[in-house]
Amino acid sequence: MPDNNAPFNKEEFAWESNPFSEVDKVIAVASGKGGVGKSLVTSLLACAAVKDGKEAAIMDADVTGPSIPKAFGLHGMLSAIEGVGIEPAVTETGVKVVSMNLLLEDEESPVVWRGPVVAGVLQQFWKDVDWGKVDYMFVDMPPGTGDVPLSIYQSLPVDGIIVVTTPQDLVQLIVKKAYNMAQMMNVPILGVIENMSYLECPDCGKKINVFGESKAEQIAKELGVPVLAALPINPGNATLVDLGKVESANAPEMTEAFAKVKEALGDKE
Repeated sequence: MPDNNAPFNKEEFAWESNPFSEVDKVIAVASGKGGVGKSLVTSLLACAAVKDGKEAAIMDADVTGPSIPKAFGLHGMLSAIEGVGIEPAVTETGVKVVSMNLLLEDEESPVVWRGPVVAGVLQQFWKDVDWGKVDYMFVDMPPGTGDVPLSIYQSLPVDGIIVVTTPQDLVQLIVKKAYNMAQMMNVPILGVIENMSYLECPDCGKKINVFGESKAEQIAKELGVPVLAALPINPGNATLVDLGKVESANAPEMTEAFAKVKEALGDKE
């Protein structure tokens, strides 16, 4: 059995960055399970950063199941400048995006690759993309604790991880696996965001716990990290994502979450 507590030399695994890129903070948005809303949280955090006057970017690290372009209404293939690199797509509000779906001629084509090949693509996203100046890069992580998260945590200069969860007990268990992996990799946990926390009745305003009582505070206490936000189920925002207009979503909780992230990372501007 491998020694999971054995230290590693991060410099040995670090990916070379693009000479034209100037990325300040890298934040991974992770969970051990799929379907909890990592891509939504990633998108809304990037939007909140832009509203705060920051240069924001998203690296869609879910290579085999990319959804970021759909949320922002991005289509077509990325272009490249010789001697500079691949140019990221730019959303209406200025978020820079690189995703596997923007490198496929047919965005509905499946990506059937093994882990090492996927990790190689992510290395290209970092090295071969001209990101330019970026204050906050959000990495939309794939589910699980396998090859890709391992490569990201080892090889990218990740400043912190945001763990996404939902109220179900099963998700809580799997989230702890993601948390423990981050601890093993010596990457700080910035906090927890609970998605689908409740549904607010449009008629009376009563909060309905569709998936059970919120466990955000409980799991945050167990992990020793703060709760950054509790996102409600918002059918209106879900429709906007389907229409590729996530930038129009109403999510004041994410504005507060981004403020907490800035504070945790010592950004006083």
